[in-house]
Amino acid sequence: MVTAVTSLGRSGLHDWFIQRLSAVVMAVFAIYIGWFVATTPDLQYPQWVAFFQQWLVKAFAVVTVILMSLHIWVGMWIVSTDYLKPTGIRMVFQGALILYCLVIIVWGIQILWSV
Repeated sequence: MVTAVTSLGRSGLHDWFIQRLSAVVMAVFAIYIGWFVATTPDLQYPQWVAFFQQWLVKAFAVVTVILMSLHIWVGMWIVSTDYLKPTGIRMVFQGALILYCLVIIVWGIQILWSV
């Protein structure tokens, strides 16, 4: 039996909610970026910098990066608990996944707030 020690939420319902919320936020952010690209004629680097210098865009992007990492974690946790039966292999995989998600968050924040 797999224990929920490394599960993000307290139950499957919490994990389900995190996945759905993060998916909606990522979709809205993608639509927002798509709208910006579609409505900005002759898009060049200075327009990108000006766009991402707005604090609201930075905040939205950071929230999206954090929720993307949570989305990755929940999805891959489910896959690893279903298909990686040896506990040692599963724990190594999940530990590496946690590290990967933290790197994404830190790197994303560093990139977004350096603009």
